[in-house]
Amino acid sequence: MKEKLYPKAQAVISGIGLAVLCVLLALWLGSGRREAAEVIAALVCTALFACVCLRFVPAWFSLWFERRGKKKAHGDKGRLSSPQLFAVGFVWAGVNYLCVWLVLHYVNQDLTAGEFLQFWKSADAFHYLCIARDWYLSEGELDRVVQLVFLPGYPITVRFAALLIRDYVLSGLLVSTLCFAGALCIFYRWVLTEYGSGAAERAVAFLCLTPGAFFFFAPMSESLFLLLTCMCLLSLQRRRWLLAGLFGSLASFTRSLGLMLFVPLFLEFVGDLLHGKKECARGICAMLMVPLGFGAYLLVNYLVAGNPFQFMIYQKEHWYQSLGLFFNTAAYQTRYALSAAAKGNRETLMGLWLPNLTAVFGTLVILLFGAKKLRASETAWSIAYYAIAIGATWLLSAPRYMAVLLPLPITMGLVSEKKSARVALYALWALGSAYYLVMFALRRSVW
Repeated sequence: MKEKLYPKAQAVISGIGLAVLCVLLALWLGSGRREAAEVIAALVCTALFACVCLRFVPAWFSLWFERRGKKKAHGDKGRLSSPQLFAVGFVWAGVNYLCVWLVLHYVNQDLTAGEFLQFWKSADAFHYLCIARDWYLSEGELDRVVQLVFLPGYPITVRFAALLIRDYVLSGLLVSTLCFAGALCIFYRWVLTEYGSGAAERAVAFLCLTPGAFFFFAPMSESLFLLLTCMCLLSLQRRRWLLAGLFGSLASFTRSLGLMLFVPLFLEFVGDLLHGKKECARGICAMLMVPLGFGAYLLVNYLVAGNPFQFMIYQKEHWYQSLGLFFNTAAYQTRYALSAAAKGNRETLMGLWLPNLTAVFGTLVILLFGAKKLRASETAWSIAYYAIAIGATWLLSAPRYMAVLLPLPITMGLVSEKKSARVALYALWALGSAYYLVMFALRRSVW
């Protein structure tokens, strides 16, 4: 039915999108000499991305132009209660902490509790905890000054927790665990309403088993961002526009990728307008609220450094990051992976480049299956999120960024109805998660 809605318009939009991708790819190919492996990686990545977009277009037209009847309610209210899900979140946090401790203890059998806590200050956690303790610095050591690139939502939350706990590492671990447990409750309710209890339960399991899920329990912003994203999307689903805008704003105050929540709000808002629902003022307010959180972060930049976009300077000069093309990322990551393999640099190859490349290509493969099953606004959000997150010119944390892309576990839940598929995918996800956790615990260039 979806394919029959305005087929000429769909063809035109699809053609324009493909033409834009081809032009960008051609300009990239002509901008310098490329190795064969780079070109192949870029072509495969672009082709997968294009296929996801082509599958999205009919779903988009269906969302906006197909006649809507009364939404059929699923036959149950779900078998899992919020207290049960909250407990699952806490238990799963404990499992991850135990697994990391076991790996560290295997390496250092004299590991103390203090050393174990100090381990969690590795990677970006160190920066978040410094900001929580000292706020942003306008002068001093360069490594501390450039911490302005990390958004303030999570450090502020940890700061409040530290007023009670008096230890910033413990405060960060507790905040992350609480946020993840809360996110499971919200995520389950959101998926349950849209896809039913079976898919919701499986989606929760896949979210817990996501390779890189240990980041949800580290003193980093992933779990808070996950919680705020879930609350924004559940509020949107229930058409509580102002709440959706508020949580979207807080999400963009926590991570810059929170700005991408504007996309599902926009698609659902326009769809409602086209179907005669008159909540124009609230919908517009909600959409405008999302970038306000990031605007508050720009204000922090101005107050600290005198330039609202100072973070971009630090990102480029210190971390070599700026906006780029997602297929360029696939290309240079492939080049570095092959170079690491040729030089025998197994640590970087196994801990950084292979997990990154798996996330870059694997995300698109999953979305390719999900594009016809997911709600169009969720697919649109995924496309925008992927293009921006993977497009970073020096990407080190692809699995970490993709762990928060919620349509991925939802898709896995939708495609695993059959027991055989479910068991196989659970096993695959669990192995991937265990492997990446070990790489993280051994500090094999996992960021």
